[in-house]
Amino acid sequence: MSSPTGPAPGLPVRMPRPRQPGRHRRPEPAAAPVGAPPLVLAVPGTPEPATRGLAEEILSIARSELPGIDARIGYVDAEGDSGGYPSLESVLAHAAAQRAARAREAEASGSAEDAADSWDRWPTAITVPLLAGPDNALLRRIRQSVMNSGSVTELTDTLGPHPLLAEALHVRLSEAGLARADRARLFTVATAADGIILATVGGEEAVQAAGITGMLLSARLAVPVLAAALDEEGAVARAAEQLRGSGSRQLALAPCLIGPEVAEGLAAEAAREISCAAAEPLGAYPAIGKLALAKYASVLGITPQPSPQGVPGR
Repeated sequence: MSSPTGPAPGLPVRMPRPRQPGRHRRPEPAAAPVGAPPLVLAVPGTPEPATRGLAEEILSIARSELPGIDARIGYVDAEGDSGGYPSLESVLAHAAAQRAARAREAEASGSAEDAADSWDRWPTAITVPLLAGPDNALLRRIRQSVMNSGSVTELTDTLGPHPLLAEALHVRLSEAGLARADRARLFTVATAADGIILATVGGEEAVQAAGITGMLLSARLAVPVLAAALDEEGAVARAAEQLRGSGSRQLALAPCLIGPEVAEGLAAEAAREISCAAAEPLGAYPAIGKLALAKYASVLGITPQPSPQGVPGR
């Protein structure tokens, strides 16, 4: 079972990379500052093993980029700590209780003045929503959990729009045989789409944010990309009609979604309705873990050492 303080036993944990020898070795990644607050990943959707595995993999990526980070999972739609899926509210309350206990220990040992500097400088926890773009309904529930927890918590923005999301979407499309895997080699795929619908959820604001990522994806693939809301009736069909009206004949649907925030099969069903293929959601693509860490690090005012850029499709 997972806990508010760490991964579930038996799940694989991504470890920091070993330091390579030689003058061109990669610099050691920055370590989390001593006393830094935990990164709490706010995970939407139904708490279940698949969701927990995905969240743990994302946090493993963050841990590999910033050794020593205290990273935890809080489920937006869970209640309490039952079943091994601690709610976001309970995880934040636990972090607040731990901080208060440390303050008492520091005061008893006479080091309260030294500890007070970091406690005053940082919040109790830094909560990062596991969302590719804004979803007002989900964000309201996350804010309510923060308020109910009684903790002094910093809530960051969602992960996108961001160029790394465009990279991840490119990879998912190439994995499905719907896009070139490598722009540099101009490798062509017989089934490559000539028009892409970027599917999201969360209303007009989410569509606008996905549209920005869509422009970046369009620049990568040199095909038109339109964003549409899966949770708005007829939106995907209208986007498909617009693309076909402008000359696109082979469409593809790319979910601009991590995965847990949308009902399973919803994107595939939308693709069937407009007779096109669909890529997989973003899932635990490495960029997702790096973006979650970047949101956390920006609150602390630190810059983790970036890892080398991967090759799309790997």
